[in-house]
Amino acid sequence: MPRTRTAREPPHDRSSQRSPLWQPGPDRIAAAAVTRFQSWAAQRYGAPAEGGYPALHQWSVDELDTFWQAVADWFDVRFSTPYETVIADRTMPGAQWFSGATLNYAEHALRTAEDPLRADAPALLHVDETHTQIPVSWSELRRRVGSLAAELRALGVTPGDRVSGYLPNIPEAVVALLATAAVGGVWTSCAPDFGARSVLDRFQQVEPVVLFTVDGYRYGGKEHHRADTVAELRRELPTLRAVVHIPLLGTEVPEGALEWSALTSADTEPVFEQVPFDHPLWVLYSSGTTGLPKAIVQSQGGILLEHFKQIGLHCDLGPEDRFFWYTSTGWMMWNFLVSGLLTGTTLVLYDGSPGYPDVSAQWRVAEQTGATLFGTSAAYVMACRKAGIHPGRDYDLSRVQCVATTGSPLPPDGFRWLHDEVDADLWIASVSGGTDVCSCFAGAVPTLPVHIGELQAACLGTDLRSWDPAGEPLIGEVGELVVTAPMPSMPIRFWNDPDGSRYHDSYFDMYPGVWRHGDWITITEHGSVVIHGRSDSTLNRQGVRMGSADIYEAVERLPEIRESLVIGLEEPDGGYWMPLFVHLADGARLDDALRDSIKRTIRENLSPRHVPDEVIEVPGIPHTLTGKRIEVPVKRLLQGTALAKAVNPGSIDNLELLHFYEDLARKRH
Repeated sequence: MPRTRTAREPPHDRSSQRSPLWQPGPDRIAAAAVTRFQSWAAQRYGAPAEGGYPALHQWSVDELDTFWQAVADWFDVRFSTPYETVIADRTMPGAQWFSGATLNYAEHALRTAEDPLRADAPALLHVDETHTQIPVSWSELRRRVGSLAAELRALGVTPGDRVSGYLPNIPEAVVALLATAAVGGVWTSCAPDFGARSVLDRFQQVEPVVLFTVDGYRYGGKEHHRADTVAELRRELPTLRAVVHIPLLGTEVPEGALEWSALTSADTEPVFEQVPFDHPLWVLYSSGTTGLPKAIVQSQGGILLEHFKQIGLHCDLGPEDRFFWYTSTGWMMWNFLVSGLLTGTTLVLYDGSPGYPDVSAQWRVAEQTGATLFGTSAAYVMACRKAGIHPGRDYDLSRVQCVATTGSPLPPDGFRWLHDEVDADLWIASVSGGTDVCSCFAGAVPTLPVHIGELQAACLGTDLRSWDPAGEPLIGEVGELVVTAPMPSMPIRFWNDPDGSRYHDSYFDMYPGVWRHGDWITITEHGSVVIHGRSDSTLNRQGVRMGSADIYEAVERLPEIRESLVIGLEEPDGGYWMPLFVHLADGARLDDALRDSIKRTIRENLSPRHVPDEVIEVPGIPHTLTGKRIEVPVKRLLQGTALAKAVNPGSIDNLELLHFYEDLARKRH
């Protein structure tokens, strides 16, 4: 049985025993897809008819085979060859799902085009910084995919070949992914703000045969040309058989490249290669802050099932919805966004800066497109709060049913701000998962209440636990995030990892046969989840552990602090040094009064043990290219590790910022 904390050990979490911030009404609960799924699964598959979501979740992990069979049935997954067993082997890593089955992801993503009543409805709404809205209908999307898939086959692309995209969040990227999947190819992409070295660190691992690329992109009101970068990619990727030019900035087709319009102009019915359930669909990449990024391979069938569940049941999206998530093609959330097509949902593709021409940009997109699910980052919500804007007053957000956030934990103040400044009757879904599974472990549940600072619950089919170092489950106490049963979207392997050792060491080294994700979490008494930050950068003072996210939440409430970074450093003499680095807001000054205010905030809101030893002003906080603070590499720099060994330079948004920490380490040593 899980053990709970004693009264002498207060949990360091943000869970709340107060009334929920939001509670879905009975009509909303009754209308939710997950409610209808539960009633149907109770009749067809023996799921519990009573007990609501908690009972359904318990059944989904207790009866894993039956649950995933029910998901496949509910969403009418087309198996061109029937499966023999749902899970032939539950061993992690290496679980075998739906053995014997064949299918195609792209076929399911384009099914809505077969409906004559929906064929002319928009599948995609493309918006750029001019806020011009360009729709692409379901029938047109299917036609373009059919044309491009035929051209890929003509270029010799066969099942298993890798196809790469150096593209922004534009319709062409969606078409290229779906055409690749249609022929059984393996898609992989990077955003065009990635430099050549970062792209090559990823693409060279998988040796693509085709490269789709733009000539540049627009961001922050400026054009950014990428012809030189593309030329370098072509030189350094010798496996390329073809390069396809998309003239986003209107330039001519480079010598030896193919023109996008020529490949997508035919009226060709798509042919969907029927591939095994575990056939690779795409390769995603870890942030790769040290060494080469991990090239994570996920399967056509695994992603199909997981995303049907996540988007159709947890996000509650269907044909009447419009799905907007601010993302780039270099982040797994773009792949997740594309999967909104599975449920017949219209996708909103925004290509541009999240804050141009001002911080309200994303709310403007939501109003213009009639988004029903508005997905963004916790950082954006907090930036809006600090800017003092009023989206609910200044924009028509009446169609927005849910605001979802990820990338980092949404602080309690972010929950309150969304409730106060967007809509009091707003479903706020803070979600957490990872590139590793291209999905969520915990987050959105349309039928459950929302408590401030908490993710609503573990997701269906996800046997999520919080474990202590000995592998004992915890309730109400900080522990390691583990998943004790396989999920279909877990990697089938890493690329160039023939014996599986790198995959094993990444997730299964601490608890054999159990996925350890590397986050600190608390599972509360009422089943919600609190994320505390990465466990490999956890602060541990006098035996009391605290996630870095707790520190950031408290400190960044102060108007003088733009962003912060905290590091806990074990020193050779047995000491422990915990500096807090702060990037100040314009006009702020780090004087004794502000230092005292920072320390008092941490002492009063968190723990006197976690007051930093020093508060140090920095010119900026370094991030990965996907926007995550790089705590572990900074820790390694402060321990004296050379910059070249502490971090992969191509994975950092601003390498110059790391020289500050390198110099500080040199002075300290």
